[in-house]
Amino acid sequence: MIYTIFITAGLDIFSKSLALSTLDSQPRKILGSLLQLHLVYNSGAAFSIATNRTTLLSAFSIAVATLILIRASRFTHRIWILAAGLVVGGITGNLIDRIFRAPGALSGQVIDWIELPHWPTFNLADTSIVSGAILAAILVLRNISPQNSGDGEGKTNRTNKGECDE
Repeated sequence: MIYTIFITAGLDIFSKSLALSTLDSQPRKILGSLLQLHLVYNSGAAFSIATNRTTLLSAFSIAVATLILIRASRFTHRIWILAAGLVVGGITGNLIDRIFRAPGALSGQVIDWIELPHWPTFNLADTSIVSGAILAAILVLRNISPQNSGDGEGKTNRTNKGECDE
C-alpha cells in the first residue's frame, strides 16, 4: 500500500508542478470542450464546498487518512490494499497543497487543472480518491472481504448456522 500512496501522491505533485509552469487562468482545449486544462486554485473541497473552512477540511482529511491506514494495516486482499492506497495517496497529494501552498498551515489552496463539461475542475489526487472509493464500493457490492488473499478466492466465506467446519 505504501508504494501506491507514494506513486499516487508523487504523480499528483508532479502534475500540479507541470500545470503551474504551463497553464494559466485561460482554459487550454485538448479535446474541444470535452477536455480542457485550466489552472484553478481551490480553497474548498470538491465542488468548492466549504471554501472558508480549509483548516477544518485539512483536519478531516488527516483523520480519514489515519483511519484508513489503521484499518488497512489488517487488509490482506491486494485489491482492497490498492483501493486504500489510492484514497490515502490522493488525500496526501491534496494535503501537501494545503500545507505548503499559500497561505499555508493547513489552509493552502489546492491546484486543480483538469476540466470536463458540467463538472468542477479537479486534479489527479481527486481522481485517485474517487477511483479508490469506487473500487472499494465494487468490492463491497461483490461481498469481497479485505482479509482474503485476492488470489481469485475473493468471496467472503460464510458457514451456515449449524454447519461444522471440518
